[in-house]
Amino acid sequence: MHKITSARFIKGVVGPENVLQDGTPQIAVIGRSNVGKSSTINTLAQNNSIARTSSTSGRTQEINVFMINEAFYLVDLPGYGYAKLSLEKREWLKQLIYWYFFNSSYPIKKVVLIIDAEIGPTKDDIEMLDALVEDGKDVVIVANKIDKINNSKQLSEINKIKKQLGNHTVIPYSAKKKIGLEALLNEIM
Repeated sequence: MHKITSARFIKGVVGPENVLQDGTPQIAVIGRSNVGKSSTINTLAQNNSIARTSSTSGRTQEINVFMINEAFYLVDLPGYGYAKLSLEKREWLKQLIYWYFFNSSYPIKKVVLIIDAEIGPTKDDIEMLDALVEDGKDVVIVANKIDKINNSKQLSEINKIKKQLGNHTVIPYSAKKKIGLEALLNEIM
């Protein structure tokens, strides 16, 4: 089994940055505001405080870079979609996300797109996935908060998500109960 043995915060960035250009492979984590990106990162890193979590959506307002196992960067992007931010700030965050994925030449090895298993993929999730795929990114989908769905309905909900999102790996996940942790580690390591 793969394991993260070391994780440390490098820095928050809001534009071109030397640390992202040093050739280190990058695993990018993206998803709607409040979908559990930071909780997922904390679970992966086995460190409940490496990424700041908040019940307030839109908390992450920069690209946070973490060094994992001294081998790759885990890149935590701001959430997209609804956030209690001004229209200008939301537009700026959207531009930051698009710049990182589509205008930079950073070595993005894989993109972890986190969706809410209970809600399913939103219009924003599908637009993000389509843009990433069109740009040739390797995407794995994490259906987070699977623990909120009744056990007897989990498989049918995951199958519904797979049907909506096409031929992508979908990992049922719960940061809270560590469901899917090994499968996600196998995907990114």
